[in-house]
Amino acid sequence: MKMFWKLSLVFVVTLLIKGCDCQPMACGRAPLNTKIVGGVNASAGAWPWQVSLHADGSHFCGGSLINNQWVLSAAHCFPWTDAASITVYLGRQSQEQPNPNEVSRNVSQLIVHPDYGVGQSHDNDMALLRLSSPVNFTNYIQPVCLAAEESTFNSDMMWVTGWGTIYSGVSLPSPQILQEVDVPLVGNSKCNCLYSGTITDNMMCAGQPEGGKDSCQGDSGGPMVIKQGSTWIQAGVVSFGYGCALPEYPGVYARVSQYQQWISDEIGPNRAGFVTFNSTTLPDENVTCPTTPTLCGGSAGSWPWMASLALNGNPMCVGTLVSDRFVMTSASCFSRFMGMDGWTVNVKVVQWDCSSNVMSAGVANVFFNDIFGNGVALVELSFPFYYVPNVPVDMYDLSFGPGSQCSIVGQSSGWDQSFQEVQATIVNCDPSDTSPINICTEPLPLSFDQNDNGIPLLCRMNDMWIQTGLLSIPPGRGINPQSSNSTVFIRTSPFTSFLTNTIREYPSILDGVESFSPLSLTCILLLSFPAVLQAIY
Repeated sequence: MKMFWKLSLVFVVTLLIKGCDCQPMACGRAPLNTKIVGGVNASAGAWPWQVSLHADGSHFCGGSLINNQWVLSAAHCFPWTDAASITVYLGRQSQEQPNPNEVSRNVSQLIVHPDYGVGQSHDNDMALLRLSSPVNFTNYIQPVCLAAEESTFNSDMMWVTGWGTIYSGVSLPSPQILQEVDVPLVGNSKCNCLYSGTITDNMMCAGQPEGGKDSCQGDSGGPMVIKQGSTWIQAGVVSFGYGCALPEYPGVYARVSQYQQWISDEIGPNRAGFVTFNSTTLPDENVTCPTTPTLCGGSAGSWPWMASLALNGNPMCVGTLVSDRFVMTSASCFSRFMGMDGWTVNVKVVQWDCSSNVMSAGVANVFFNDIFGNGVALVELSFPFYYVPNVPVDMYDLSFGPGSQCSIVGQSSGWDQSFQEVQATIVNCDPSDTSPINICTEPLPLSFDQNDNGIPLLCRMNDMWIQTGLLSIPPGRGINPQSSNSTVFIRTSPFTSFLTNTIREYPSILDGVESFSPLSLTCILLLSFPAVLQAIY
Protein backbone atom coordinates (compact mmCIF):
# COMPACT_ATOMS: atom_id res chain seq x y z
CA MET A 1 0.00 0.00 0.00
CA LYS A 2 -4.70 2.86 -3.25
CA MET A 3 2.06 7.37 23.41
CA PHE A 4 2.86 7.40 26.31
CA TRP A 5 1.53 10.33 28.32
CA LYS A 6 1.59 10.47 32.06
CA LEU A 7 -1.82 9.90 33.54
CA SER A 8 -1.83 13.42 34.95
CA LEU A 9 -1.58 14.81 31.40
CA VAL A 10 -4.30 12.64 29.90
CA PHE A 11 -7.13 14.56 31.52
CA VAL A 12 -5.76 17.86 30.23
CA VAL A 13 -5.27 16.55 26.71
CA THR A 14 -8.76 15.12 26.40
CA LEU A 15 -10.38 18.28 27.71
CA LEU A 16 -8.54 20.44 25.22
CA ILE A 17 -9.54 18.39 22.19
CA LYS A 18 -12.76 19.81 20.80
CA GLY A 19 -15.54 17.28 20.54
CA CYS A 20 -13.75 14.53 22.44
CA ASP A 21 -16.04 11.85 23.86
CA CYS A 22 -13.61 11.32 26.70
CA GLN A 23 -12.37 7.89 27.71
CA PRO A 24 -9.88 6.83 30.40
CA MET A 25 -6.93 7.05 27.96
CA ALA A 26 -5.65 9.38 25.30
CA CYS A 27 -6.19 8.34 21.70
CA GLY A 28 -4.47 9.13 18.43
CA ARG A 29 -0.93 9.21 19.82
CA ALA A 30 1.91 7.62 17.80
CA PRO A 31 5.22 8.48 19.50
CA LEU A 32 7.20 6.36 17.03
CA ASN A 33 5.65 7.91 13.93
CA THR A 34 8.11 10.38 12.41
CA LYS A 35 1.90 -0.74 0.00
CA ILE A 36 -1.09 -0.64 -0.39
CA VAL A 37 -0.40 0.46 -4.06
CA GLY A 38 2.46 2.93 -4.37
CA GLY A 39 3.19 2.75 -0.67
CA VAL A 40 6.35 2.27 1.37
CA ASN A 41 7.32 0.18 4.38
CA ALA A 42 6.05 1.62 7.65
CA SER A 43 8.48 1.73 10.55
CA ALA A 44 7.70 -0.36 13.63
CA GLY A 45 5.15 1.40 15.83
CA ALA A 46 4.36 4.14 13.30
CA TRP A 47 0.66 3.18 13.24
CA PRO A 48 0.08 1.59 16.66
CA TRP A 49 -3.69 1.19 16.18
CA GLN A 50 -3.33 -0.94 13.03
CA VAL A 51 -4.41 -4.55 13.52
CA SER A 52 -4.21 -7.62 11.29
CA LEU A 53 -7.21 -9.95 11.19
CA HIS A 54 -6.49 -13.62 10.54
CA ALA A 55 -8.66 -16.63 9.79
CA ASP A 56 -7.28 -20.12 9.14
CA GLY A 57 -3.80 -18.75 9.79
CA SER A 58 -3.87 -16.09 7.06
CA HIS A 59 -4.34 -12.33 6.98
CA PHE A 60 -7.63 -11.38 5.34
CA CYS A 61 -8.46 -7.84 6.49
CA GLY A 62 -7.24 -4.92 8.55
CA GLY A 63 -8.80 -2.97 11.38
CA SER A 64 -8.04 -0.30 13.96
CA LEU A 65 -7.91 -0.40 17.74
CA ILE A 66 -10.35 2.19 19.13
CA ASN A 67 -10.00 1.40 22.85
CA ASN A 68 -8.45 -1.33 24.94
CA GLN A 69 -11.02 -3.97 23.92
CA TRP A 70 -12.65 -2.97 20.62
CA VAL A 71 -11.53 -2.98 16.98
CA LEU A 72 -13.21 -1.16 14.10
CA SER A 73 -13.25 -2.87 10.69
CA ALA A 74 -15.42 -3.25 7.56
CA ALA A 75 -18.64 -5.24 7.34
CA HIS A 76 -17.78 -6.84 4.01
CA CYS A 77 -14.80 -8.58 5.63
CA PHE A 78 -17.23 -10.89 7.40
CA PRO A 79 -19.50 -12.83 5.05
CA TRP A 80 -19.65 -15.29 7.92
CA THR A 81 -20.50 -14.54 11.56
CA ASP A 82 -18.21 -16.96 13.41
CA ALA A 83 -16.26 -14.65 15.71
CA ALA A 84 -14.39 -17.60 17.22
CA SER A 85 -12.54 -18.21 13.94
CA ILE A 86 -10.86 -14.76 13.98
CA THR A 87 -7.52 -13.88 15.55
CA VAL A 88 -6.52 -10.23 16.01
CA TYR A 89 -2.83 -9.30 15.96
CA LEU A 90 -1.84 -5.96 17.51
CA GLY A 91 1.60 -4.33 17.37
CA ARG A 92 2.46 -6.33 14.25
CA GLN A 93 4.80 -4.99 11.56
CA SER A 94 5.57 -8.02 9.37
CA GLN A 95 3.34 -10.91 8.34
CA GLU A 96 6.36 -13.23 8.08
CA GLN A 97 9.15 -12.03 10.38
CA PRO A 98 9.12 -12.15 14.20
CA ASN A 99 7.20 -9.28 15.81
CA PRO A 100 8.61 -8.77 19.32
CA ASN A 101 6.11 -6.00 20.14
CA GLU A 102 3.06 -8.03 19.14
CA VAL A 103 0.19 -9.46 21.13
CA SER A 104 -2.82 -11.41 19.89
CA ARG A 105 -6.39 -11.81 20.99
CA ASN A 106 -9.34 -13.91 20.01
CA VAL A 107 -12.67 -12.27 19.22
CA SER A 108 -15.53 -12.73 21.64
CA GLN A 109 -18.14 -10.72 19.72
CA LEU A 110 -18.58 -9.62 16.10
CA ILE A 111 -21.07 -6.86 15.29
CA VAL A 112 -21.82 -6.04 11.65
CA HIS A 113 -23.76 -2.85 11.01
CA PRO A 114 -27.43 -3.88 10.72
CA ASP A 115 -27.96 -1.75 7.61
CA TYR A 116 -24.93 -2.98 5.70
CA GLY A 117 -25.91 -3.81 2.14
CA VAL A 118 -29.32 -2.14 2.35
CA GLY A 119 -29.85 0.12 -0.69
CA GLN A 120 -26.41 0.71 -2.17
CA SER A 121 -24.63 -2.57 -1.61
CA HIS A 122 -21.53 -1.08 0.07
CA ASP A 123 -23.37 1.36 2.30
CA ASN A 124 -22.79 1.15 6.06
CA ASP A 125 -19.64 -0.94 5.60
CA MET A 126 -18.81 -1.01 9.30
CA ALA A 127 -18.10 -3.76 11.81
CA LEU A 128 -16.93 -3.93 15.42
CA LEU A 129 -14.94 -6.73 17.05
CA ARG A 130 -14.73 -7.20 20.80
CA LEU A 131 -11.41 -8.66 21.91
CA SER A 132 -11.47 -11.67 24.22
CA SER A 133 -9.58 -9.63 26.84
CA PRO A 134 -8.31 -6.04 27.10
CA VAL A 135 -4.86 -5.10 25.83
CA ASN A 136 -2.24 -3.00 27.59
CA PHE A 137 -1.08 0.07 25.72
CA THR A 138 2.57 0.37 24.72
CA ASN A 139 4.49 2.46 22.20
CA TYR A 140 3.43 -0.14 19.62
CA ILE A 141 -0.21 -0.62 20.66
CA GLN A 142 -2.40 2.47 21.01
CA PRO A 143 -6.00 3.41 20.12
CA VAL A 144 -6.79 5.84 17.34
CA CYS A 145 -9.20 8.73 17.78
CA LEU A 146 -12.34 8.65 15.64
CA ALA A 147 -13.82 11.50 13.61
CA ALA A 148 -16.80 12.98 15.43
CA GLU A 149 -20.16 13.78 13.84
CA GLU A 150 -19.46 17.43 12.99
CA SER A 151 -16.14 16.73 11.26
CA THR A 152 -15.49 18.27 7.85
CA PHE A 153 -13.09 16.91 5.25
CA ASN A 154 -12.38 18.59 1.93
CA SER A 155 -9.25 18.02 -0.16
CA ASP A 156 -7.07 17.00 2.78
CA MET A 157 -4.20 14.51 2.52
CA MET A 158 -4.87 11.21 4.25
CA TRP A 159 -2.75 8.24 5.28
CA VAL A 160 -3.83 4.66 4.64
CA THR A 161 -2.11 1.56 6.02
CA GLY A 162 -2.37 -2.17 5.47
CA TRP A 163 -0.87 -5.46 4.29
CA GLY A 164 -2.98 -5.77 1.15
CA THR A 165 -1.92 -6.48 -2.41
CA ILE A 166 0.39 -3.97 -4.11
CA TYR A 167 -1.54 -4.28 -7.40
CA SER A 168 -4.76 -6.10 -8.20
CA GLY A 169 -3.91 -9.77 -7.73
CA VAL A 170 -0.23 -9.12 -6.79
CA SER A 171 0.63 -10.02 -3.18
CA LEU A 172 2.75 -7.84 -0.93
CA PRO A 173 6.32 -9.13 -1.33
CA SER A 174 8.09 -11.00 1.44
CA PRO A 175 8.53 -10.29 4.32
CA GLN A 176 5.21 -8.44 4.01
CA ILE A 177 5.94 -5.29 6.00
CA LEU A 178 3.03 -3.00 6.88
CA GLN A 179 2.61 -0.43 4.10
CA GLU A 180 1.72 3.26 4.35
CA VAL A 181 0.61 5.64 1.62
CA ASP A 182 -0.65 9.22 1.51
CA VAL A 183 -3.59 10.06 -0.76
CA PRO A 184 -5.67 13.21 -1.29
CA LEU A 185 -9.39 13.25 -0.62
CA VAL A 186 -11.73 13.43 -3.60
CA GLY A 187 -15.03 15.24 -3.12
CA ASN A 188 -18.15 13.11 -2.95
CA SER A 189 -19.73 14.97 -5.87
CA LYS A 190 -16.93 14.04 -8.25
CA CYS A 191 -16.51 10.57 -6.77
CA ASN A 192 -20.22 9.95 -7.26
CA CYS A 193 -19.80 10.69 -10.97
CA LEU A 194 -16.80 8.39 -11.24
CA TYR A 195 -18.73 5.56 -9.58
CA SER A 196 -21.96 6.09 -11.53
CA GLY A 197 -24.08 7.43 -8.70
CA THR A 198 -23.28 4.83 -6.02
CA ILE A 199 -21.47 7.06 -3.49
CA THR A 200 -23.58 7.91 -0.44
CA ASP A 201 -23.11 10.38 2.41
CA ASN A 202 -21.80 7.45 4.46
CA MET A 203 -18.77 7.18 2.17
CA MET A 204 -15.72 9.24 1.31
CA CYS A 205 -13.13 8.87 -1.44
CA ALA A 206 -9.37 9.35 -1.69
CA GLY A 207 -6.84 8.88 -4.45
CA GLN A 208 -4.64 10.69 -6.96
CA PRO A 209 -6.33 11.67 -10.25
CA GLU A 210 -3.49 10.01 -12.16
CA GLY A 211 -3.70 6.86 -10.06
CA GLY A 212 -0.68 5.03 -8.71
CA LYS A 213 -1.51 5.17 -4.99
CA ASP A 214 -4.41 3.38 -3.36
CA SER A 215 -5.59 0.77 -0.92
CA CYS A 216 -6.16 -2.65 -2.47
CA GLN A 217 -7.45 -6.17 -1.77
CA GLY A 218 -6.47 -7.21 1.76
CA ASP A 219 -6.44 -3.64 3.07
CA SER A 220 -10.19 -3.84 3.74
CA GLY A 221 -11.29 -2.70 7.16
CA GLY A 222 -8.07 -0.80 7.77
CA PRO A 223 -7.90 2.86 8.79
CA MET A 224 -7.59 6.04 6.76
CA VAL A 225 -6.28 8.68 9.15
CA ILE A 226 -5.34 12.36 9.26
CA LYS A 227 -3.34 14.34 11.79
CA GLN A 228 -4.72 17.37 13.61
CA GLY A 229 -2.08 18.97 15.79
CA SER A 230 -0.46 16.03 17.54
CA THR A 231 -3.57 13.83 17.33
CA TRP A 232 -4.27 11.19 14.69
CA ILE A 233 -7.94 10.86 13.77
CA GLN A 234 -9.50 8.03 11.77
CA ALA A 235 -11.72 9.48 9.04
CA GLY A 236 -12.45 6.35 7.01
CA VAL A 237 -12.50 2.56 6.86
CA VAL A 238 -11.16 0.90 3.68
CA SER A 239 -14.24 -0.32 1.84
CA PHE A 240 -14.12 -0.75 -1.95
CA GLY A 241 -12.97 0.61 -5.29
CA TYR A 242 -12.75 -0.19 -8.97
CA GLY A 243 -9.49 -2.05 -9.41
CA CYS A 244 -6.57 -0.59 -7.48
CA ALA A 245 -4.87 2.77 -8.11
CA LEU A 246 -6.49 3.24 -11.54
CA PRO A 247 -6.65 6.82 -12.85
CA GLU A 248 -9.90 8.58 -11.93
CA TYR A 249 -11.03 5.70 -9.70
CA PRO A 250 -10.21 6.68 -6.11
CA GLY A 251 -10.58 4.26 -3.24
CA VAL A 252 -13.86 4.44 -1.35
CA TYR A 253 -14.02 4.45 2.44
CA ALA A 254 -16.79 4.22 5.01
CA ARG A 255 -17.11 7.68 6.63
CA VAL A 256 -16.43 7.18 10.35
CA SER A 257 -18.06 10.44 11.46
CA GLN A 258 -21.46 9.11 10.34
CA TYR A 259 -21.29 6.31 12.89
CA GLN A 260 -20.47 8.01 16.19
CA GLN A 261 -23.83 7.14 17.72
CA TRP A 262 -23.82 3.54 16.48
CA ILE A 263 -20.29 2.88 17.70
CA SER A 264 -20.97 4.48 21.09
CA ASP A 265 -24.19 2.49 21.53
CA GLU A 266 -22.51 -0.82 20.68
CA ILE A 267 -19.33 -0.62 22.73
CA GLY A 268 -20.95 0.75 25.88
CA PRO A 269 -19.27 2.65 28.69
CA ASN A 270 -15.70 1.85 27.59
CA ARG A 271 -16.08 4.34 24.77
CA ALA A 272 -13.89 5.48 21.92
CA GLY A 273 -12.37 8.94 21.67
CA PHE A 274 -14.32 10.99 19.14
CA VAL A 275 -12.61 14.18 17.96
CA THR A 276 -14.01 16.82 15.64
CA PHE A 277 -11.78 17.43 12.62
CA ASN A 278 -12.16 20.81 10.93
CA SER A 279 -10.70 20.94 7.45
CA THR A 280 -8.59 23.97 6.61
CA THR A 281 -8.79 23.34 2.86
CA LEU A 282 -11.37 24.68 0.42
CA PRO A 283 -14.71 22.86 0.10
CA ASP A 284 -15.20 20.42 -2.75
CA GLU A 285 -16.38 21.92 -5.99
CA ASN A 286 -19.82 20.84 -7.11
CA VAL A 287 -19.64 18.47 -10.09
CA THR A 288 -22.49 17.74 -12.48
CA CYS A 289 -22.41 14.18 -13.80
CA PRO A 290 -23.29 13.26 -17.37
CA THR A 291 -26.75 11.72 -17.34
CA THR A 292 -26.25 8.94 -19.90
CA PRO A 293 -23.30 7.04 -21.36
CA THR A 294 -24.42 8.10 -24.88
CA LEU A 295 -22.71 11.43 -24.25
CA CYS A 296 -19.50 9.60 -25.07
CA GLY A 297 -20.65 9.05 -28.64
CA GLY A 298 -20.72 5.79 -30.56
CA SER A 299 -21.01 2.63 -28.51
CA ALA A 300 -18.56 3.59 -25.77
CA GLY A 301 -19.64 1.87 -22.56
CA SER A 302 -22.57 0.11 -24.26
CA TRP A 303 -21.09 -3.37 -23.85
CA PRO A 304 -19.33 -3.32 -20.45
CA TRP A 305 -19.30 -7.12 -20.14
CA MET A 306 -17.21 -7.61 -23.30
CA ALA A 307 -13.72 -9.02 -22.75
CA SER A 308 -10.74 -9.64 -24.96
CA LEU A 309 -8.63 -12.70 -24.24
CA ALA A 310 -4.97 -12.30 -25.13
CA LEU A 311 -1.93 -14.56 -25.13
CA ASN A 312 1.37 -12.80 -24.47
CA GLY A 313 -0.31 -9.51 -25.41
CA ASN A 314 -1.81 -10.76 -28.68
CA PRO A 315 -5.63 -10.86 -28.99
CA MET A 316 -6.77 -14.46 -29.40
CA CYS A 317 -10.54 -14.47 -28.93
CA VAL A 318 -13.52 -12.69 -27.36
CA GLY A 319 -15.51 -13.46 -24.24
CA THR A 320 -18.28 -12.16 -22.02
CA LEU A 321 -18.32 -11.68 -18.25
CA VAL A 322 -20.97 -14.04 -16.88
CA SER A 323 -20.02 -13.60 -13.21
CA ASP A 324 -17.48 -11.61 -11.25
CA ARG A 325 -15.02 -14.51 -11.53
CA PHE A 326 -15.71 -16.02 -14.95
CA VAL A 327 -15.61 -15.11 -18.62
CA MET A 328 -17.43 -17.34 -21.10
CA THR A 329 -15.93 -18.00 -24.51
CA SER A 330 -15.72 -20.77 -27.08
CA ALA A 331 -13.84 -23.91 -26.12
CA SER A 332 -12.11 -23.54 -29.48
CA CYS A 333 -10.37 -20.42 -28.17
CA PHE A 334 -7.95 -22.65 -26.28
CA SER A 335 -7.68 -25.48 -28.79
CA ARG A 336 -4.40 -24.12 -30.14
CA PHE A 337 -2.80 -23.04 -26.85
CA MET A 338 -3.22 -25.04 -23.67
CA GLY A 339 -1.88 -23.91 -20.31
CA MET A 340 -2.55 -20.71 -18.40
CA ASP A 341 0.79 -18.96 -18.71
CA GLY A 342 0.73 -15.73 -20.67
CA TRP A 343 -3.07 -15.44 -20.88
CA THR A 344 -4.83 -12.24 -19.79
CA VAL A 345 -8.46 -11.13 -19.79
CA ASN A 346 -8.94 -7.45 -20.60
CA VAL A 347 -12.05 -5.35 -20.04
CA LYS A 348 -12.38 -1.75 -21.21
CA VAL A 349 -13.83 0.53 -18.56
CA VAL A 350 -15.51 3.71 -19.85
CA GLN A 351 -15.61 6.46 -17.23
CA TRP A 352 -18.10 9.23 -16.59
CA ASP A 353 -16.03 11.75 -18.57
CA CYS A 354 -15.78 9.35 -21.54
CA SER A 355 -12.14 8.53 -20.89
CA SER A 356 -11.35 4.85 -20.49
CA ASN A 357 -9.00 2.36 -18.87
CA VAL A 358 -8.31 -1.28 -19.53
CA MET A 359 -8.59 -3.58 -16.52
CA SER A 360 -6.67 -6.83 -16.83
CA ALA A 361 -6.58 -10.11 -14.93
CA GLY A 362 -4.61 -13.27 -15.41
CA VAL A 363 -6.19 -16.66 -16.10
CA ALA A 364 -6.28 -18.98 -13.10
CA ASN A 365 -8.03 -21.91 -14.78
CA VAL A 366 -10.18 -22.89 -17.74
CA PHE A 367 -13.14 -25.27 -17.55
CA PHE A 368 -14.48 -26.92 -20.70
CA ASN A 369 -17.76 -28.50 -21.75
CA ASP A 370 -17.70 -29.83 -25.29
CA ILE A 371 -20.89 -31.07 -26.93
CA PHE A 372 -20.50 -32.74 -30.32
CA GLY A 373 -16.91 -31.46 -30.31
CA ASN A 374 -18.04 -27.84 -30.16
CA GLY A 375 -18.65 -26.19 -26.83
CA VAL A 376 -17.95 -23.44 -24.33
CA ALA A 377 -15.18 -22.61 -21.92
CA LEU A 378 -15.42 -20.81 -18.60
CA VAL A 379 -12.26 -18.82 -17.88
CA GLU A 380 -11.56 -18.28 -14.19
CA LEU A 381 -10.00 -14.88 -13.50
CA SER A 382 -6.96 -14.54 -11.24
CA PHE A 383 -9.01 -12.05 -9.21
CA PRO A 384 -12.69 -11.11 -9.37
CA PHE A 385 -14.06 -8.16 -11.34
CA TYR A 386 -16.60 -7.28 -8.65
CA TYR A 387 -19.54 -5.29 -9.96
CA VAL A 388 -18.34 -5.08 -13.52
CA PRO A 389 -21.75 -5.66 -15.11
CA ASN A 390 -22.23 -9.19 -16.38
CA VAL A 391 -24.37 -10.25 -19.29
CA PRO A 392 -27.35 -12.48 -18.44
CA VAL A 393 -27.07 -15.85 -20.19
CA ASP A 394 -30.06 -17.61 -21.76
CA MET A 395 -30.08 -20.83 -19.77
CA TYR A 396 -33.75 -21.62 -20.22
CA ASP A 397 -34.12 -21.57 -24.00
CA LEU A 398 -36.09 -18.35 -24.06
CA SER A 399 -38.26 -17.58 -27.04
CA PHE A 400 -35.73 -16.11 -29.44
CA GLY A 401 -37.01 -17.88 -32.50
CA PRO A 402 -36.87 -17.10 -36.20
CA GLY A 403 -37.50 -13.43 -36.87
CA SER A 404 -36.01 -12.26 -33.55
CA GLN A 405 -33.88 -9.15 -33.99
CA CYS A 406 -30.56 -9.61 -32.22
CA SER A 407 -27.00 -8.30 -32.35
CA ILE A 408 -23.49 -9.63 -32.35
CA VAL A 409 -20.63 -7.69 -30.76
CA GLY A 410 -17.13 -8.23 -32.06
CA GLN A 411 -13.78 -6.63 -31.45
CA SER A 412 -12.58 -4.11 -33.96
CA SER A 413 -9.16 -4.48 -35.51
CA GLY A 414 -6.31 -3.08 -33.44
CA TRP A 415 -5.57 -3.33 -29.76
CA ASP A 416 -7.82 -0.57 -28.50
CA GLN A 417 -10.39 -2.77 -26.77
CA SER A 418 -13.25 -1.27 -28.76
CA PHE A 419 -16.22 -3.40 -29.76
CA GLN A 420 -18.66 -2.95 -32.62
CA GLU A 421 -22.26 -4.07 -32.99
CA VAL A 422 -23.74 -5.74 -36.05
CA GLN A 423 -27.46 -6.48 -36.25
CA ALA A 424 -28.52 -10.06 -36.83
CA THR A 425 -31.88 -11.75 -37.43
CA ILE A 426 -32.46 -15.30 -36.22
CA VAL A 427 -33.54 -17.75 -38.94
CA ASN A 428 -34.06 -21.49 -39.20
CA CYS A 429 -30.80 -23.35 -39.65
CA ASP A 430 -30.17 -25.24 -42.88
CA PRO A 431 -32.13 -28.52 -43.07
CA SER A 432 -28.83 -30.37 -43.23
CA ASP A 433 -27.80 -28.90 -39.86
CA THR A 434 -29.21 -31.33 -37.33
CA SER A 435 -27.14 -30.22 -34.32
CA PRO A 436 -29.43 -29.37 -31.38
CA ILE A 437 -26.94 -26.82 -30.04
CA ASN A 438 -26.87 -24.55 -33.09
CA ILE A 439 -28.74 -21.29 -33.54
CA CYS A 440 -28.55 -19.46 -36.86
CA THR A 441 -28.91 -15.94 -38.18
CA GLU A 442 -29.20 -14.48 -41.61
CA PRO A 443 -25.82 -14.48 -43.37
CA LEU A 444 -23.67 -11.72 -41.95
CA PRO A 445 -21.57 -9.49 -44.21
CA LEU A 446 -18.47 -10.44 -42.28
CA SER A 447 -15.69 -13.00 -42.44
CA PHE A 448 -14.63 -14.66 -39.19
CA ASP A 449 -11.44 -16.38 -38.14
CA GLN A 450 -10.20 -18.15 -35.01
CA ASN A 451 -9.64 -14.85 -33.19
CA ASP A 452 -13.40 -14.20 -33.36
CA ASN A 453 -14.20 -17.24 -31.22
CA GLY A 454 -16.53 -16.30 -28.38
CA ILE A 455 -18.34 -13.40 -30.08
CA PRO A 456 -21.76 -13.27 -28.39
CA LEU A 457 -25.17 -13.39 -30.02
CA LEU A 458 -27.23 -10.96 -27.92
CA CYS A 459 -31.00 -10.70 -28.01
CA ARG A 460 -33.10 -8.12 -26.22
CA MET A 461 -35.83 -8.91 -23.73
CA ASN A 462 -37.60 -5.74 -22.67
CA ASP A 463 -34.71 -3.43 -21.65
CA MET A 464 -32.15 -6.15 -21.08
CA TRP A 465 -29.61 -7.81 -23.35
CA ILE A 466 -29.39 -11.59 -22.94
CA GLN A 467 -26.71 -13.77 -24.48
CA THR A 468 -28.39 -16.60 -26.34
CA GLY A 469 -25.44 -17.86 -28.35
CA LEU A 470 -21.76 -17.49 -29.15
CA LEU A 471 -19.52 -17.94 -32.14
CA SER A 472 -17.49 -21.14 -32.06
CA ILE A 473 -15.18 -22.01 -34.92
CA PRO A 474 -14.03 -25.62 -34.60
CA PRO A 475 -10.28 -26.26 -34.74
CA GLY A 476 -8.95 -26.48 -38.26
CA ARG A 477 -11.66 -24.32 -39.77
CA GLY A 478 -10.44 -21.07 -41.24
CA ILE A 479 -13.80 -19.31 -41.19
CA ASN A 480 -17.09 -19.69 -39.40
CA PRO A 481 -19.19 -22.46 -40.95
CA GLN A 482 -21.91 -20.68 -42.85
CA SER A 483 -23.84 -21.36 -45.99
CA SER A 484 -25.71 -19.02 -48.24
CA ASN A 485 -28.65 -19.34 -45.86
CA SER A 486 -27.22 -18.68 -42.40
CA THR A 487 -24.40 -17.84 -39.99
CA VAL A 488 -24.07 -20.45 -37.26
CA PHE A 489 -23.67 -19.85 -33.51
CA ILE A 490 -23.98 -22.35 -30.66
CA ARG A 491 -26.77 -21.91 -28.13
CA THR A 492 -26.00 -21.17 -24.50
CA SER A 493 -29.02 -23.04 -23.08
CA PRO A 494 -27.60 -26.59 -23.56
CA PHE A 495 -24.75 -25.63 -21.22
CA THR A 496 -26.99 -24.64 -18.30
CA SER A 497 -25.81 -27.30 -15.86
CA PHE A 498 -22.14 -26.80 -16.69
CA LEU A 499 -22.33 -23.00 -16.31
CA THR A 500 -24.41 -23.08 -13.15
CA ASN A 501 -22.42 -25.77 -11.36
CA THR A 502 -19.04 -24.28 -12.22
CA ILE A 503 -19.95 -20.74 -11.22
CA ARG A 504 -21.54 -21.90 -7.96
CA GLU A 505 -18.25 -23.49 -6.97
CA TYR A 506 -16.84 -19.95 -6.80
CA PRO A 507 -19.60 -17.80 -5.26
CA SER A 508 -19.23 -14.06 -5.00
CA ILE A 509 -18.73 -12.63 -1.50
CA LEU A 510 -21.48 -10.11 -2.19
CA ASP A 511 -24.41 -10.42 0.18
CA GLY A 512 -26.91 -13.03 -0.80
CA VAL A 513 -25.68 -13.84 -4.27
CA GLU A 514 -24.98 -17.46 -3.42
CA SER A 515 -28.69 -18.14 -3.65
CA PHE A 516 -29.08 -16.82 -7.20
CA SER A 517 -28.57 -18.65 -10.43
CA PRO A 518 -26.08 -16.93 -12.75
CA LEU A 519 -28.98 -15.64 -14.83
CA SER A 520 -30.83 -14.04 -11.94
CA LEU A 521 -27.59 -12.71 -10.44
CA THR A 522 -26.46 -11.02 -13.60
CA CYS A 523 -29.89 -9.61 -14.27
CA ILE A 524 -29.90 -8.01 -10.83
CA LEU A 525 -26.42 -6.58 -11.37
CA LEU A 526 -27.41 -5.05 -14.69
CA LEU A 527 -30.58 -3.54 -13.32
CA SER A 528 -28.88 -2.15 -10.24
CA PHE A 529 -25.59 -1.05 -11.78
CA PRO A 530 -26.05 0.19 -15.34
CA ALA A 531 -22.42 1.25 -15.78
CA VAL A 532 -19.12 -0.37 -14.91
CA LEU A 533 -18.54 -0.06 -11.20
CA GLN A 534 -16.08 -1.42 -8.73
CA ALA A 535 -14.20 -4.11 -6.86
CA ILE A 536 -14.48 -4.83 -3.19
CA TYR A 537 -11.19 -4.55 -1.35
